[in-house]
Amino acid sequence: MNTANLLLKERHALIRQRLLADGRVLALDLAQQLNVSEDTIRRDLRDLAAAGLCTRVYGGALPPSPAAAPLAERRMQAPFRKARLAQAAVTLVSAGDVLFIDAGSTNLAIAEALPCLPLTVATNAAAVALALLERPEIALIMVGGRVDARSGANLGAAALRDAERMRPDIFFLGACGVDAEAGLSCFNYEEAEFKRSLAAASKAVLVAATREKFGTAAPFAVLPAAHLTHLVLEHDADSKQAAQFDRQGVQLLYAAAA
Repeated sequence: MNTANLLLKERHALIRQRLLADGRVLALDLAQQLNVSEDTIRRDLRDLAAAGLCTRVYGGALPPSPAAAPLAERRMQAPFRKARLAQAAVTLVSAGDVLFIDAGSTNLAIAEALPCLPLTVATNAAAVALALLERPEIALIMVGGRVDARSGANLGAAALRDAERMRPDIFFLGACGVDAEAGLSCFNYEEAEFKRSLAAASKAVLVAATREKFGTAAPFAVLPAAHLTHLVLEHDADSKQAAQFDRQGVQLLYAAAA
C-alpha cells in the first residue's frame, strides 16, 4: 500500500469531518494539527474543491453551496420554507417602489408573495417575469441577455448594460453562498459581475437565505457581508453566523416558524 496516498486520503477525510463539524476550516490550524506545511494543506483544499467537496476562501475553506442544481430542481426543494422567507422579505416593499428581483427559487417565491401595490419590478429571470405577467398593478421590465440554464438568469453584456441604467429601491439578490466572513457568492463569473453592478446602484440590497446556504460559499465572490442592508433568515438559522452579520450592520429579518 502506498503510504503517501494513505496519508493523503486520511487528511482529506479529516478536513471533510472538520468542515461538517465546524462549518469551516483554516489552513494554518490544519497544518499545525497535522504537522504538515500550509502548502500541503492548500493543495489538499484545491483537490477537495476540484471534487466539489468544499469551496476555498481566504485562509481556508467552507462547505460548498447546495445551490448548484438547476433551477427546476431547486424550485422543488423546501417550497414552504421559501414561501415563509418570502413573506418576511416583502414586508419591506412599499407602494411606488422600484424593485429588481434576481434569479433564484427563493426570489421566485418573493415575486409570488409581492403585495397588491403599484410597483415597478425589473428582473433578469424569465420565471419571475412569468409569475408577474398577469399582475396589472405591476409595471414589469424584463432584462435581456444570454440565458444561463442553471440559474435561469439572463446574463452577459446586454443584461449588464440594462442593469447599469437602473436605480432600484430594493435589489432582491440571489446568492448561492451566504457567509459572514466570505460574504455572498455564486457559481458563475458573469452572474457575479451582474449582481455587483446592481447592488452598487440600489438603495437597499436584500438576500433571503435558506439555512442550507447559510455558512457556505460558491466559487465567485459577489459582495462582502457588510454591503448587504437586509438578510432574511429562517427562524432556526445559525445564531453565531447571524450575530456576525448583525455586528456588520446588516438588518436581520426572520421568517415565521412553521
